[in-house]
Amino acid sequence: MKFSEFEAIMSSQRISRYVQACKGNTKKAMILYRLNLKLSQEIFTVISCFEVALRNAINKHLYAIYGNDWLLNSAKGGGFFATKKCKFTAGSINEAIFKLKQNYTHNKLVAELGFGFWRFMFAPHQFTASGKNLLQIFPVKPSSTQFLQYNNTFVYNQLAQINELRNRIAHHEPICFQSGIPLKSTTEIRNIHELILQLFQWMSIDAKSLVYGLDHIEFICKKIDSL
Repeated sequence: MKFSEFEAIMSSQRISRYVQACKGNTKKAMILYRLNLKLSQEIFTVISCFEVALRNAINKHLYAIYGNDWLLNSAKGGGFFATKKCKFTAGSINEAIFKLKQNYTHNKLVAELGFGFWRFMFAPHQFTASGKNLLQIFPVKPSSTQFLQYNNTFVYNQLAQINELRNRIAHHEPICFQSGIPLKSTTEIRNIHELILQLFQWMSIDAKSLVYGLDHIEFICKKIDSL
């Protein structure tokens, strides 16, 4: 495809940063655009695997403590999320239940709630409300030190980085540039990729086996770097 056709389809505004990053080389700009899509697919797949693993670990942990339908019960009157400080969490649960209607099951409710919901399980109020024991899903997490606290706030902030990238990809934003600058960079993606692998390790999950054949992030990053 000629660049003029490609630009007409994707819009000059969208493609311009790729052209700038490739110093006016339109052929390289089209290659970079495609590599960005491929990188987005790859990292989104890894994030999706992590999201499922995270929510299942949280569900298994709290299921063992609070029993069947712990999510539904937590949002009811008297439930541990039915408080002013956790009203948005309770609201998210109730909205998901309403959406499911007669198709409701606990497992379907777990799947219906998004990454942001599970991230907020480590926010101060939600973490406290659910019993302050959710860090147990990370049995290999390092012990806190005087200089670095591996507490719920630390985990929340780590998950926020992953959640933000997930949302950017879902909204078709490019991920191959430095923030706000038309300069190609894979540093952020490499860092978040490493973060996900680290969190898998903390959960005692063999990430390499889990995403075998799906994770080509390093390979694509190298192609972008050398373009």
